[in-house]
Amino acid sequence: MSSAHPKIDPAETVRSPIRQLDEAAINRIAAGEVVERPASAVKELVENALDAGASRIDVAIADGGKTLIRVTDDGHGIPADELPLALSRHATSKIDGSDLLNIHSFGFRGEALPSLGAVGRLTITSRSGSEAATIAVSGSRLDPVKPAALNRGTVVELRDIFFATPARLKFMRSDRAESQAVSDVIKRLAMAEPYVGFTLRDVTGGGEGRTTFRADPETGDLFDALHGRLGRILGAEFAENALRIGADRSGLALSGYAALPTYSRGSAVAQYLFVNGRPVRDKMLLGALRAAYSDYLSRDRHPAAVLFIECDPHLVDVNVHPAKSEVRFREPGMARGLIVSGLRHALAEAGHRASTTVAGATLGAMRPEPAEGSEPRVYQMDRARGYAAPQYASSRALAEARSWQAPPVTPPQYGFAETGARQARVDPVVEDDAPEIAPAHLPLGAARGQVHQNYIIAQTDDGMVIVDQHAAHERLVYEKLKRQMAENGVAAQALLIPEVVELSDGDAAALLDIADDLQRLGLTIEPFGAGAVAVRETPAILGQVDAAAMLRDIVDELADMGDSQTVKDRIEAVLSRVACHGSVRSGRRMTGDEMNALLREMEATPHSGQCNHGRPTYVELKLSDIERLFGRT
Repeated sequence: MSSAHPKIDPAETVRSPIRQLDEAAINRIAAGEVVERPASAVKELVENALDAGASRIDVAIADGGKTLIRVTDDGHGIPADELPLALSRHATSKIDGSDLLNIHSFGFRGEALPSLGAVGRLTITSRSGSEAATIAVSGSRLDPVKPAALNRGTVVELRDIFFATPARLKFMRSDRAESQAVSDVIKRLAMAEPYVGFTLRDVTGGGEGRTTFRADPETGDLFDALHGRLGRILGAEFAENALRIGADRSGLALSGYAALPTYSRGSAVAQYLFVNGRPVRDKMLLGALRAAYSDYLSRDRHPAAVLFIECDPHLVDVNVHPAKSEVRFREPGMARGLIVSGLRHALAEAGHRASTTVAGATLGAMRPEPAEGSEPRVYQMDRARGYAAPQYASSRALAEARSWQAPPVTPPQYGFAETGARQARVDPVVEDDAPEIAPAHLPLGAARGQVHQNYIIAQTDDGMVIVDQHAAHERLVYEKLKRQMAENGVAAQALLIPEVVELSDGDAAALLDIADDLQRLGLTIEPFGAGAVAVRETPAILGQVDAAAMLRDIVDELADMGDSQTVKDRIEAVLSRVACHGSVRSGRRMTGDEMNALLREMEATPHSGQCNHGRPTYVELKLSDIERLFGRT
């Protein structure tokens, strides 16, 4: 079979002499590293404006930035005699000498402007002091400096990006996709600089164009300013459900906001990391963020966070990537540990709190739209009267409404398998001065009943709470197991007769490999022939438990995790599976005292607002929202 690429005999090749590349080729090669797409050019120009001390930055683009990028700022400007030097490679005012570890600015490489001038038509107009001047460069061909009219700052205009390297244009995406990439860049930099105003306009077709993003300068202290800016960029829901983060360790300081686990996302689109104010996409830092939430989210959910790490510039190297999007810490373990511990501390302080979006989703689910082609609803909202007036939409609907009868009442079945306790019910209060079963002013209120043998209904001072008893108790058991393990190891109870569990050879081997770790969790196993293990002890907190089902769940967890997680993470993941077997099961009827005890324990336990998989354990509905559902407000 002939090869598509036949081997070339080195003896038949003609050697070319080594020669120095010309300046235009050098600039285009550099531009290939620095300027990947229009968004890359916007990033470099806006960072230059921030380094110039700008308080307001206006960005205008046309056709996704392919035909025009214009960045206007009110910074200190560039003197006329320095404009030609600004367009030469490796010329910069941002570092002193050769100390590349003492960097306090966004830019420092001196490559952005000459790179842009090498691939497009670049014009810089700037005013420093009393005079303004302009200079133009097209495909690395530099024009002389000319006087210009400009009140303040700098205007950089880049037209026809990649006109000098047309092959690169084939790799551009649609105008909409490129515009979105530009917007993402602006928003990241706007997060880093909340005291600076940003405007992004689309001027495709000419004129003033359409403003697609605007963020006015924030005021107040840094945390308040950042909170306001994040509310503008990421939305009010993120700002409402974000926890303030503040921690420091060995010269590193962590700050920012991280969302509650129940405000998780389906992808990692809401994760923003900054090092000394510089937006970065660092795998180590993103891994630390993921690890901090590993105890609260399932693997298909992702946390939302905006985190800033500040440190002495000598502790981090930002000169490891042409676009300066990656960094290297002198002590990466210290940075990772700071993120994990700082976030986990904040999540623990949040207690039983769950995100407000849970209630919003619940209320939305209570307003179903009629299916297409179905009969209109029998009862419709009369907005003029402010209540639900009966408006029979058809004779069929009217007949159904008149013929409806209540379903027969099934006598209550008392008792449940685990303990034989009575069916949960809360007798109604007849007299106004009758004592409350539990104070409704507590965060999760007083239990009023149980429905479908899984959901506890509690009344609060200003609304109601619906609790998933299984999910809530699963988290409580998990937190107890973690505390026991951290203190003295999980207490175990010996089985009177060891339970033999038949497994595959591979599954049995996987369990026996971590037998020592399982023993710390109160679960003692030993080999019992080929493909079988004997369970001698189980965690005491679980009570009577199905050992076979628990072991198979642990095997599934080990298979899901693979070998990527640390020993501690693997143990906690196994603990999470074990906790599920000791929680109040769906279908168990609970007494009023049991329900109220569960609510009080949730209030006292960190992270109880979400189960071990990141799902909410309760929904809180305010009375005002409930009244709106019935048209009472």
